[in-house]
Amino acid sequence: MQKRLLLGHPQLAITIGRLCQQLIEKHQNFQDTVFLGLQPRGVYFAERIKERLEEFTQTEIKLGYLDATFYRDDFRRRDTPARANETKVDFLIENKKVVLIDDVFFTGRTVRAALDAMHAFGRPEQVELMVLVKRRHSKHLPIFADYIGKRVNTLESQRVLVEWEHQEGVSEDNVWLINKED
Repeated sequence: MQKRLLLGHPQLAITIGRLCQQLIEKHQNFQDTVFLGLQPRGVYFAERIKERLEEFTQTEIKLGYLDATFYRDDFRRRDTPARANETKVDFLIENKKVVLIDDVFFTGRTVRAALDAMHAFGRPEQVELMVLVKRRHSKHLPIFADYIGKRVNTLESQRVLVEWEHQEGVSEDNVWLINKED
């Protein structure tokens, strides 16, 4: 397996800071804005965004975790049953501005499933999407991200791996492009 570094620790910190500034410009005081990190890997990115925004704004940011496993269109097509992750939304999203946060945007199917799952918690006023990495030329659905950390050209045989330093066996934040070996 070959790996190529897309974003190292310093670039990743700068990217997160830039995305937070864009959020501040758009949402200002975050009074009517809530964040939902998509399980499983989007929650790590969402937690980083929340921490950084709270540093910048001195405002408490509401963050929940949303699992869309049972809303996926490929749920029943798997050989082994998919395992659900925790959904934790302990606030109302009715009439709120919701920012869905995921680490990698690939085909758009996960986001579509998340939109369906989110509606179990109410009807938001507006929904935006933030992704750390947007894979180009792979979109299957007409879904777009409002906030993008990095765009990257990829092949079907490649995958994007986002590592966060607090994960087991990871010493610092990195984003890798991995070529799967045949």
